[in-house]
Amino acid sequence: MLNTLLLIGGLALILAGANGLTDGSAAVAKRFRISDLVIGLTIVAFGTSAPELVISVLSALNGSAEMAIGNVVGSNIFNALMIIGCTALVLPIKVGEGTMSKEIPLVILSSLVLFVCANDMMLDREAVNVISRSDGFVLLAFFLIFMRYTFAIARNGADEAGEEQKIKEMPVWKSVLYIAGGLAGLIFGGQLFVDGASGLARSWGVSESVIGLTLVAGGTSLPELATSVTAALKKNPGIAIGNVIGSNLFNIFFVLGCSATVSPLPMGNINNLDLSVLIASSLLLWLVGWFFRKRTITRLEGALMVGCYVVYTAYLIAQQ
Repeated sequence: MLNTLLLIGGLALILAGANGLTDGSAAVAKRFRISDLVIGLTIVAFGTSAPELVISVLSALNGSAEMAIGNVVGSNIFNALMIIGCTALVLPIKVGEGTMSKEIPLVILSSLVLFVCANDMMLDREAVNVISRSDGFVLLAFFLIFMRYTFAIARNGADEAGEEQKIKEMPVWKSVLYIAGGLAGLIFGGQLFVDGASGLARSWGVSESVIGLTLVAGGTSLPELATSVTAALKKNPGIAIGNVIGSNLFNIFFVLGCSATVSPLPMGNINNLDLSVLIASSLLLWLVGWFFRKRTITRLEGALMVGCYVVYTAYLIAQQ
């Protein structure tokens, strides 16, 4: 019971903290006349992925590497299958040609890069699979390249989302209060969440990798799910694609990159099946956009994606 309360309380603090930090930082940036588009591409994008970052870094520091990796892998699978699937069930998603030809392939590339970094035993004949500090720096280098690309397309007017963020204006003192409170919520809530999730894993006799791939991943992906479904209800489901692409690239390149540079991450029970599902989920997102109906993810395809996620989760639980 205590672990469940820690988990729920920690998640609530994380989500509130991410929201406060995002609003406060965006208001400060707006005061310095930074454009809404740049704020959206940086601060707001960071805010929705802050839960994954906090959980993964704290898990790495606490020696729970499997939870750190499982959180990222599970979140990306959840994003590609459940978030896109649920959004398409609400309203079919039209996908821009640039997204199909450039940005979704970047998501597939990020999954392949992680697969290579995580396969020391197969590729280098090492004793264990570890995402090392050097792997972490490589992932961070990819993140810098992705950010450079993002700003380039923004400047060229190629950002297909077509919407600027509506930034709340607030006094400086209130912005500082939001930022400080948001950071405190993220850090304290993250610690509670990791403690609760680890405790549940021990009490249920379930590995930290499965908790990370399912419960932790789903919990930390709630901001992306809420954003995407709300956008669909407002008749703008295309935002879900940009939301998922940005989050998935951020998670692998930045979150795992930071976590691995803090402390090398042994893969443990997270194996090539999980990494293959990650790659397959990215490929499925690309395929349903291109082939089944030209650049539109329909409700039927959304149901297929949700079904795939349910089957994968059921398999993980059945293996325990």
